[in-house]
Amino acid sequence: MDDDIYLWLEELDDPDVLRWVADRNTETLTAFAGENFIRTRDAIREVLDSKDRIPYPDWIGDGFYYNFWRDADHPRGLWRRTDAEQFRRDEPDWDVLLDVDALNAAEGENWTWGGAAVLHPGYDRALISLSRGGADAVVVREFDLRARGFVTGGFTLPEAKSDVDWIDADHIFVGTDFGPGSLTSSGYPRIAKRWRRGTPLAEAETIFEGQADDVAVIAGHDSTPGYERDIVSRYRDFYHAEHYVLAPSGELVRIDVPDDAFCDVHQDWLVVRLRSGWTVGGVSYPAGALLVTKFGERDFTVLFQPDEHTSFSSYAWTRNHLLLATMTDVKTRLYLLTPDTPQWRREPLPGTAEFDRTWIADTDPDNDDSYLISAEGFLRPATLGIATAGGEVTVLKHEPEFFDPGGLTVRQFFAVSADGTRVPYFVVGAGAAGPALLTGYGGFEISLTPDYDGVIGRGWLARGGTYVVANIRGGGEYGPDWHRAAQRENRPRAFEDFAAVAEDLVARGITTPAQLGVEGGSNGGLLMGVMLTRYPELFGAVVATVPLLDMRRYTELLAGRSWIAEYGDPGIEADWAHLREFSPYQNVRPGRPYPPVLLISSTRDDRVHPGHARKMLARLRECGYDASYYENVEGGHGAAADNEQAATIAALTLEFLWRNLG
Repeated sequence: MDDDIYLWLEELDDPDVLRWVADRNTETLTAFAGENFIRTRDAIREVLDSKDRIPYPDWIGDGFYYNFWRDADHPRGLWRRTDAEQFRRDEPDWDVLLDVDALNAAEGENWTWGGAAVLHPGYDRALISLSRGGADAVVVREFDLRARGFVTGGFTLPEAKSDVDWIDADHIFVGTDFGPGSLTSSGYPRIAKRWRRGTPLAEAETIFEGQADDVAVIAGHDSTPGYERDIVSRYRDFYHAEHYVLAPSGELVRIDVPDDAFCDVHQDWLVVRLRSGWTVGGVSYPAGALLVTKFGERDFTVLFQPDEHTSFSSYAWTRNHLLLATMTDVKTRLYLLTPDTPQWRREPLPGTAEFDRTWIADTDPDNDDSYLISAEGFLRPATLGIATAGGEVTVLKHEPEFFDPGGLTVRQFFAVSADGTRVPYFVVGAGAAGPALLTGYGGFEISLTPDYDGVIGRGWLARGGTYVVANIRGGGEYGPDWHRAAQRENRPRAFEDFAAVAEDLVARGITTPAQLGVEGGSNGGLLMGVMLTRYPELFGAVVATVPLLDMRRYTELLAGRSWIAEYGDPGIEADWAHLREFSPYQNVRPGRPYPPVLLISSTRDDRVHPGHARKMLARLRECGYDASYYENVEGGHGAAADNEQAATIAALTLEFLWRNLG
């Protein structure tokens, strides 16, 4: 299929293409947007707009909790803050800093929130990122937190995939589109500069330049009192980077760690998380280990070492401690680690139910040893609490119960993949055989863990469906080796794992192939495309959201080149040899038992090009298959820019599945 007759559908602004998209949307909404769809959409909207949801905060360090909030009254959202005492109340008195809906009305724009970087210390200015329609590209504007307005003549950047960070009140680090040659082939900043207030961007001082084939270059400032430093990172690909400390003289001093390791500096500590084995100082450490040493020294202490069942999940610093999260067969455990001589002290933090997930929601490492901790499960709404190292947790907030868990259970099983690997998966439901929805991801070392999803609860579980989450290779559930086992030429292992879970569900009597639906997004959309074209007999319906499907051209579209380390480069014949074997768009064949498929995309997705889904729809219909398409005009890679759009897409997905499985 090198002669791609549907290449024209990759055009983003062509009137003929946009009419084609509008026609497909009309067809899909006409087919599925009936009374059941409306009821489901409205029920989902209640979940998304609920004023009783937990307002998860950013704990920035100035005595305030910051929060971005959307509901029915504020569809594009409010950026707001409150103090610690107010936050403990059932209905805190929030101080609104920026109303995005009001801003849109005043400026005639369709801004969506892209985040804010608050100046440390001082806390009186912020660099706010705003996206048109939810795209990754943003405009950056300086905001005065005291005056509640944008700063006239302040730091401002036009729309681009920019990266910014405060150095001090009059200087920022900036990576953006400075003109021809300033972006990498993936579309991210190649050059990091120091920009002084009151000077043109063109006069900003270059501090580092990467190569055109790098993914990105990022510069940041550590404002920890007494440990201020500037760090420059050159990401050669998703998994290999060089990190430098920028000395006052302008000299760049490389941090001496493996280029495929993650590293982080806190006060005078250096933390290193290994993705492959490393021998240093005559000692060998395995992939997946977490190490610590004094910054500038080489005498490492092992904070965590993986085993067959247990992997590193995450960590967070308080002022004097490190909070460590691990996973044992995808079940989380938390520990409090304290520097001591000769080893660090380690003590477990209180756990939760077996299949619940607990995580550190935020800390204030510059100021104290308190931390925000959250827990939830498939059937247990989230809680948010606060504790100080060594103390008890005080629960601050409870998520409401959006569906009745009565009669529902959570179970974990293990399927056996084609090569004998045991693959864990969770099953949530009443236990009776019937329609089941299976989801997975399997890429970029991202783990799928238990969470409370009111949308799935109301739209699927409450109607008698079973929900299944597969922890296939390519993810991070068992550390970097679990990811590497499905990377590049090994990618088919992820597909075999997912198919094995589908077969195991049928073998256990949980569902049947005709009643088994699957859904996934982004890299998970690629997974869905492979299930459709390689394992069609296992499924009754397939939904792929913002999917990656054309592996021949993915590196030519938007941010695609940044994923070469994950999949391989189709421009290299040896890589294309394995990519062509599973690339969904190239493997559509007539006369196969393909189940009905729904493809969902976004016109404003500037990460995974909507052309993937558009062309796949055209190719499937050319071969006579039952294929539907919906493209949201906004939403970016999240496919929705507000709760109304999110509810529409979720309801459309669920109605499609119920029509074909129920």
